[in-house]
This record gives sequence, C-alpha cells and structure tokens, in this order.
Amino acid sequence: MIKINVYSIEKKEDRFVESIINEFKKSSLNYAKIENIVIFNNKISNFQKNSLEVEAKLSYLEAFKPYLKGFNVALDVNGKMMDSIKFSKFFETNSEINFFIGGAFGFSKEFLDLCDVSISLSEMTMAHKIAKVVLFEQIFRALTIVNNHPYHK
Repeated sequence: MIKINVYSIEKKEDRFVESIINEFKKSSLNYAKIENIVIFNNKISNFQKNSLEVEAKLSYLEAFKPYLKGFNVALDVNGKMMDSIKFSKFFETNSEINFFIGGAFGFSKEFLDLCDVSISLSEMTMAHKIAKVVLFEQIFRALTIVNNHPYHK
C-alpha cells in the first residue's frame, strides 16, 4: 500500500477544512495510507510575523528537511502545471510520496532543488487551506485513476 504524507506550514487547522480532508483520507483508505502533518514553531512564527522572508524560507527548509525521503513534491506557484492523469503517474511508481506546502513566503530555491518535482495546482493564487483541500481531492482522484475506480470520470 502506498504511503502519502502531506506536510504543511500552518498556524492551526480549520475544523471545516479538516473535516473535508478527513473525508478524502477516509475515501482513500483502500488505496493508500495518508497522513496530514502540520508544522509550526516559534521560529517560523517570529520570521513570518516580522516579514523576514529569507529567514522564514530557511526555517521552512529546516522544518521539512528531515521528512525528505521517498518521492518529494513541493507545491510552488512557479511549479509545473499538470492535469489529473499526469499527476496520477506519481502514484503508479512510488511507494512513498511526500507533498510539501510552504508557509507565507513559499520555498527557497535550495528546498525546491531537494525535491523531485515542484507543481502548481493553479495559475490562480489561493489560500493555503483551499490549496490543501484541492491537493487532497487530487490525491484521491489520482488514486482512483490508478485503481480504475469510476470517481475520476
């Protein structure tokens, strides 16, 4: 069974968003084990609060670096655009996939270089919590594509 981890820099989870994410996680149980890991610490908080972009990006790198194993995907505004079919290819050949959603300032080039790929969910800018819901829906959709389930049609 494939292992999927979604790591995000967030102050706290929104209960409404969390309930939607949990529905997609529950629907995915037959295909994958999915974890939703929220990371936020005082260092990140201080750098973001004081608009220290370089330091904030460095703190995201420090927070995420221990989790860079398996196939690593960064969500980035300048990342590769792809449709759901191309996205589902990630799930055909990898036994562990990690998705990373950065903080308010996005990612440093150094972090993006450590990932296998960076993707963009849309050309439009969206709130982190909306991006996270879209990502979980697309993960479920990709799993149904790979497993020939009719949800994706």
